[in-house]
Amino acid sequence: MSTIGNIIIREWKRILSLKVFYLVMLVIPVILFSFYAFIYQKHDAKHLAFAVWDEDQSTVSRQLTFLLGQQEALQITRRVFSEEEVRKLIQQGKILGAIHFPKDLEKNIYKRHPSNVTLYTNAGSLVPAKLVYKAAAQVIITGSTGIILQKLEKTGMKADRAMAIANPINLNTYQLYNPTYNYQEYLVPGLITVGMQMILIISCMLALNYEWVTGTMDELYECANGSVINAIVGKTFAHLAVSWINFALIAFIVFPFFDIGVGAATGKFFVIYTLLSLACIGIGMFISALFKDVMLSGDVALFYTSPAFVFSGFTFPRWAMPWYDQYYALIMPYTSFLDGFFKVYYMNLPMHYALGDLKKLGLFCLVMFPTAILLFQRQFNLIRDERKITTVAD
Repeated sequence: MSTIGNIIIREWKRILSLKVFYLVMLVIPVILFSFYAFIYQKHDAKHLAFAVWDEDQSTVSRQLTFLLGQQEALQITRRVFSEEEVRKLIQQGKILGAIHFPKDLEKNIYKRHPSNVTLYTNAGSLVPAKLVYKAAAQVIITGSTGIILQKLEKTGMKADRAMAIANPINLNTYQLYNPTYNYQEYLVPGLITVGMQMILIISCMLALNYEWVTGTMDELYECANGSVINAIVGKTFAHLAVSWINFALIAFIVFPFFDIGVGAATGKFFVIYTLLSLACIGIGMFISALFKDVMLSGDVALFYTSPAFVFSGFTFPRWAMPWYDQYYALIMPYTSFLDGFFKVYYMNLPMHYALGDLKKLGLFCLVMFPTAILLFQRQFNLIRDERKITTVAD
């Protein structure tokens, strides 16, 4: 234990003194976490530029236009007079959507003839397009129901009876876990945690082979008493402690400041975060032990970690991906972490709901640390053999 303690202290000194460590592990996280949080300071998209093409110029079309203007998601900025003008404005990025009220809209409604209202959206911007559609659809459905209701009441029908005919089914909607579609609350934790995976793997990718660069591998051998297990266990605890500092930054400063997440679930978040950290440290140690060349191991680490956010299922469901992409997602610890993170932090469910995800993260540790020990043993064996040769020569 004394030997491991000495290695932990030695590693902390290296982290604080070597730029390649303290920048990646202590400076960049502060900048990165704050940067991510401030991107989505507005929380959600509102007042999207919208155009109206009204060929009917009737009481009904003007009323629907008024209702569209009351939608928080939309801001009517232009009146247009042709489809070509709509396309041009969308292509120029001046509007995100438009609606077309055809000629004789009101007449067709009162004659009980169907009338088509056309909504134009820029599907190249998926999220704004969906918000525009949601707001416009709500107005058209509500407006259509109101028109039918007015016609029925004019025939002398009682209001409650007319409402039952005009709108026979009431839809009650409950949005759970992010009811306001808050981008800051939804995206920022995912971006921060995937950033932590990359930071941990890249920093630990340098934990072993960077000793050759700094010419301190013999010193590490002496400090560890020639034991690879001592060296890797000590370095693991040192890097885990630094990851806990970043956890404190995330859970007790960034999240409370921006009012993100569920404070009551912080303990469960700590458990799954610690397992993610250990899995990432194990992967970093494995890469560091496998490749003596720092540049090569860096390329491997970046290739491995870069697509984590895309393949994790955060923005697109994994079950909809090709089977080979689904398997690739499973070999990254962030995928299992994310599944458990949503359960125990966003939904504040008991830990046993994430038991399968915790086991997967544990499996990364069980595989990566022993493999790293076996691989790094070769490098310690070289030092040991060189010392024997030197001793015999003396």
